[in-house]
Parts: sequence; C-alpha cells; structure tokens
Amino acid sequence: MPKEKHTEIIVKSLIESLNKRHMEGQFFKTKDELISYLKEEIKSGEKIASGGSVTLKELGVIDHIKGRNDVNYLDRNNAKDREEVLELMREAFTCDSYFLSTNAITRDGVLVNIDGNGNRLSALIFGPKKVYVICGTNKICDDVDSAYNRVKNIASPPNCIRLDKNTPCAKTGKCENCLSPDCICNQVVFTRNSRDEGRIKVLIVDGEWGY
Repeated sequence: MPKEKHTEIIVKSLIESLNKRHMEGQFFKTKDELISYLKEEIKSGEKIASGGSVTLKELGVIDHIKGRNDVNYLDRNNAKDREEVLELMREAFTCDSYFLSTNAITRDGVLVNIDGNGNRLSALIFGPKKVYVICGTNKICDDVDSAYNRVKNIASPPNCIRLDKNTPCAKTGKCENCLSPDCICNQVVFTRNSRDEGRIKVLIVDGEWGY
C-alpha cells in the first residue's frame, strides 16, 4: 500500500541518520514485534528504570517489564512518599537499562524533548548503560522547529491534562510559554549525537502511540 510504503521510506532514511549519529535505530510494524524484541534484548538480572510515558504503557512495555521476575524494576508507583520517588529517580542513573519515549524526532535523527523534573532527560544524557527510546511514527517531524512546535502544542497540553496540572495549556490547548509552578516544560533537550556508540537505541513502532 502506498501509505505503508511511504512510512517505510521515511523510517529507513531516519534509521540511517540515527546510525550516523551513533544511535541504533530499529523499526517494528506492530507492538507484538517490539515486545518480542525486548524479550530477547532485556537480560536476566538487569536493573531497569523508566520515565513516565503514555507510549510505553500503550505499547505494553511497562507491563512486560513488570511481568518479568528475573529483573529489578525501580517502580516509582510503589514508592510510599515523594522522598522515596526522588531516591528511585536518582538510583535510575545506575541502571543497566532505562526506558523512555521521545516527544518528537526529526527525519534526520535529532531527538527533541521537554521535561518537568528533568530526571527522564538526565538519564537519557548520562548514567544508565543502555537507553531505549521508544516512539510511534506519529512523532516523526520534518525538522527541529516543527519538532519543537509538536512538543509544545501537541504533546505537552494533553500531558498536562492527564497529570491534572494547573497550567494555561491545559485550558487553552496550546503552549502559552508559562512559568507556572505546575509547568512540565522546564528543560528542553536536543539530542543530536551519542558519544557512546549504540548506547541510545531508538525503537520506532508503526502507528500513533502516546501524545
């Protein structure tokens, strides 16, 4: 089908660009293919952490990790208070594998992300031995400008609504460049290259996943 062929052309070029940026890219047509890959990729005994992500939940990644009794998953949902949550966020830097999604990715392989606390993007930048960035083809953008616009006006407002944040975008549906105490757009990170070859693995799944 023309639409599927078009997607394959875009993703093939994107993966080639990721490889040039020393990031490993892979394409999966279904979420079942992704989970089958992770079953082999995640090794017994690993310590694993993840960022908050609708994409990971929708694709069944979190359920898969939680369902494995041979790994140590640092699950923030089990924390008894905010202090324990923060301790788990800090411990994530010593993980074998860290899982997150990306708010956007350009056709030439630049990851574009906005974060509130900064723990998710800190782990992307440094700490965990391996980082798995999982996203749908809906997050592919033409360039950095369109990717940044996507993050601000397509990804962030519904995330603020989901998290019950008292921000202008949760009311207007678009970024108002706020400085609200509830702002989830405190850090902006453009990942254009990986110093450690293959540390960042970008797993792209066909379809619309997450925000």
